[in-house]
Amino acid sequence: MSSRGPLISVMIPAYNAAPYLAEAIESAFAQTYEPLEVIVVDDGSDDGTLEVAQAFGDRVRAIRQTRGGNGAARNAAVGLAQGHYFAFLDADDRFMPDKLQLQMDALEEDPELDVVFGYVREFISPELPDDIRAGIRPAADPQPWASPNLMLISRESFERVGTFATNLRVGVTVDWYARATEAGLKTRVLPEIVLERRLHTQNNGIREQDARSQYIQVLRASIERRRRAKG
Repeated sequence: MSSRGPLISVMIPAYNAAPYLAEAIESAFAQTYEPLEVIVVDDGSDDGTLEVAQAFGDRVRAIRQTRGGNGAARNAAVGLAQGHYFAFLDADDRFMPDKLQLQMDALEEDPELDVVFGYVREFISPELPDDIRAGIRPAADPQPWASPNLMLISRESFERVGTFATNLRVGVTVDWYARATEAGLKTRVLPEIVLERRLHTQNNGIREQDARSQYIQVLRASIERRRRAKG
């Protein structure tokens, strides 16, 4: 276990994530870094997601809100966070045990860094029957991923970018990263795998396929902001 350092808030937005949420929470508590707090925001689930979080007792701060989408759930968690550093975790994914320690080390080594990312490794959820697994794309090779799901960022740097979009069903992370780039945040991607991303039938990109045109909306908004910045 590491020596005690600044508090990290691990924030987990969750929607109908009862089958996987406990694994996500446990991966946060398995970190070699301390101290941390875990916040779960149940975004209007109807499958017992909140009860899974509440089963951890006082170790997890769990609240429920009316369905507002991934961005709204993350923002609600930010509003509760007490940490000097922020980490985000989707309710169906898992942190690697040394994620936060590796990223904190990188931030301490370079005080000018704002945010640290890493590599992601995908896996097909093992409980799925063979006929369902056959319909899911193969897991990709480990790769770098500049997504909020992989990052560790200071509160001050996060506030420079602002909260997550609440008017998007998909592209929320793309929009946030675009604004982070425009804000001039200094980033680093570690070569280590820091996140395991679960592939299953309810991944947001699959569930919200009819909203994929919003990626174009995100791109256009970023281009327009850049044009205005140039005057």
